[in-house]
Amino acid sequence: MATLQTIRSKGPLLVVVIGLALFAFIAGDAWKVLQPHQGKQDVGEVNGKTLTAQEYQKMVDEYTEVIKLTQGVSALNDDQLTQVKDQVWQSYVNNQLIAAEAAKLGLTVSKAEVQAIIDEGTNPLLMQTPFRNPQTGTFDKDMLKKFLVDYAHLDASKMPAQYVEYYQKMGAFWSFIEKTLIQSALAEKYQNLISKSLISNPVAAEDAFASRADQSDVLLAAIPYSSISDSTITVSSSEIKDLYNKKKATFEQPVETRNIKYIDVLVTPSDEDRKEVLNEVTEYATQLATAADMSTFIRSTGSVVPFSEVAISKTVYPNDIVARLDSVSINEVYGPYYNQADDSYNAFKVVAKQTAPDSIQYRQIQVYAEDAAKTATLADSIFTALKGGADFAEVAKIYGQTGESTWLTSRNYEGAALDAENAKYINTLINSGVKELNNLQIGQANVILQVLDKKAMKDKYKVAVIKRPVEFSKETYNKAYNDFSQFVAQNTTMDKIVENAEENGYRLLERADFRSAEHRVGGVKGTREALKWIFAAKEGEVSPLYECGENDHLMVVALEKINPAGYRNINLVADMLKAEIIKDKKAEKLMAEMKGASSIDQAKGMANAVSDTVKHITFAAPAYVSVTRASEPALSAYASKAEANKLTGPIKGNAGVYLIQVYNKEKSAEEFNAKTEAENLSNMAGRYASSFINDLYKKADVKDDRYLYF
Repeated sequence: MATLQTIRSKGPLLVVVIGLALFAFIAGDAWKVLQPHQGKQDVGEVNGKTLTAQEYQKMVDEYTEVIKLTQGVSALNDDQLTQVKDQVWQSYVNNQLIAAEAAKLGLTVSKAEVQAIIDEGTNPLLMQTPFRNPQTGTFDKDMLKKFLVDYAHLDASKMPAQYVEYYQKMGAFWSFIEKTLIQSALAEKYQNLISKSLISNPVAAEDAFASRADQSDVLLAAIPYSSISDSTITVSSSEIKDLYNKKKATFEQPVETRNIKYIDVLVTPSDEDRKEVLNEVTEYATQLATAADMSTFIRSTGSVVPFSEVAISKTVYPNDIVARLDSVSINEVYGPYYNQADDSYNAFKVVAKQTAPDSIQYRQIQVYAEDAAKTATLADSIFTALKGGADFAEVAKIYGQTGESTWLTSRNYEGAALDAENAKYINTLINSGVKELNNLQIGQANVILQVLDKKAMKDKYKVAVIKRPVEFSKETYNKAYNDFSQFVAQNTTMDKIVENAEENGYRLLERADFRSAEHRVGGVKGTREALKWIFAAKEGEVSPLYECGENDHLMVVALEKINPAGYRNINLVADMLKAEIIKDKKAEKLMAEMKGASSIDQAKGMANAVSDTVKHITFAAPAYVSVTRASEPALSAYASKAEANKLTGPIKGNAGVYLIQVYNKEKSAEEFNAKTEAENLSNMAGRYASSFINDLYKKADVKDDRYLYF
């Protein structure tokens, strides 16, 4: 299983690489969302092509398995699954957009091209697979080839179930990598085609260099817009309408959104609930001193920290336990005490402390026969042969295994929920001497283990922890539910909810431009039913009461406004447009006043004027003016073209109107290199080209209806 271990050690990086390169994949797990009799349901559409809920679920299942494999976890939590679903959807959309354009242009990725990528071995995806040379760390195509040959000739009837599962997982993993390579190569071809059309030239290269190298030092005087009160500026509705029409393209809204008002009630424990938890932990702390079966006892207390039969690093325990651990003796019970950080009552007992290795190198042979008796007999025979001097690797080969060594580190098991057999396996490795052989019965099989090396000896602890977060009781929840239910029943319109929420002790929340792709209403888990209601309701309607969160939230929603896809209504952007018009009118007024200034000193003497000296202004970067606390690109442009010692302006800026006088011009020490500049421009063109996906998205009429089913 060394290959699986290698994948897990590179898990986070591999997931990032796959996430960036991922464009599509086809999976093969059972449909889990809708029953067959419900018929075909579509979760989305791209360029007229629909994606069914079944197809989408299969994609989610496959990518979930990849992440579980790479991270060495058995399941993903809610947040992780949500992230997976979004990434799968975005990958599917991107793939469909690129595939459609590639088909028009005749772009494809052949088997020979994929093989060339594998032969070259430098693709980031390949570099993160387990098929790497252990000496150099580089991708090894021969290791991959050997695995694929072995996988193709896999005979499940002649191998232990664990090895069959291993090969099947690795086969699915490589299939995923290969498909991702194809899709990312096609995307790269398309992007290269676009970026190569944006060709740099010598003139552009010289201009780009000059925009960085030519520097100006300036004196400036400015009158900030804030010196004029907004109330003195009149803006008519026709002016707002004219600016709206001028900038209408910037107000395009690609998807339909909703403006909502809602009340989210978080149910919290009462004083009686807190007393009850403290009393229980106090009683458990007394029993902790004499408990015989610690695992069973800790489980019975409802502690959120399971007991580990394997001694682990103290840093794995909660911080409040760690802070007290070294002040407690073996077999001493500490507590009960309250921990504010996680709102819990706690007690713990230090069961044991030992010095143990953080890393163990070992090898093994798994033994499995027709029944338990034959398995035990065969294991004894192999164990005896090895103790008699037989070569470990050669014996392993006889039973279809490599017998190769691997490293087990504490991060592979510390903090994980270990059953009795896993704990027995790990404790055997920890407590065995180097070169010592052990014959373990694990489940229906036997495992012959030999420890080869141990490193990083550290203090490890077995601690029985009772950690009970304070939770509300059923009675507390029922009271909160009944009170809120009565409020909802008495306030059936949005106006009444707005009017009476505060009076009844509820906080009214608002959210504009809420999108279905956000998954959660108000960031609360388990609000899919509320989400579905929001996008089916009519303006002014009030929802039923929803129980959500982790059974600790109550919610009611009122739909204030539907914002259809297309151009945003002028009323929704009127305030922003008005602010821009006010600024423009202030600029006109100030520019007229400052035109009469013939010098910087005269401008400094004007009412409300401020002054500053700004050095090293270049065309390539916006100038920052500290006295107005603003970034001013216009000053960079004017300064680069202004004559030395000549008053320039007035200049309309972001924070005010400026007059500048360049008193020094110079070049930086950087030397012009035509090749470097051309490469920089090409890279910039590539970044511009990478935005093509947004343009394709706008034209593809993408529909995302996942919220109806997921």
